[in-house]
Amino acid sequence: MKKTKLGELEELVLLTVVYLNESAYGVQIKLELENRLKQPLSVGSIQTSLKRMEEKGYLTSEFGEATQKRGGKRKRIYCATPLGQKVLQEMKTVRSKFYEVIPSIS
Repeated sequence: MKKTKLGELEELVLLTVVYLNESAYGVQIKLELENRLKQPLSVGSIQTSLKRMEEKGYLTSEFGEATQKRGGKRKRIYCATPLGQKVLQEMKTVRSKFYEVIPSIS
């Protein structure tokens, strides 16, 4: 089985998309990550990661409904593909195997 690499930010963004489910759009992804990481992130870095993963086939996106709150603009909602979910599982397995062999730090 071919292993696929994800950068750290890509992995976190993909995890966030899966977590947020139907609420996974750019600004919400950014806010969730900033809350969990306790550090600011640029919108551009999130958008670049989303675009790159969509090109790789890990994500799909579609426009949601226009809202008055957004001045009639529609949100682009992201969803992990089966391939994206498989890549996350592979990353989890790789990381878990490393943690299993690292002696406890006391």
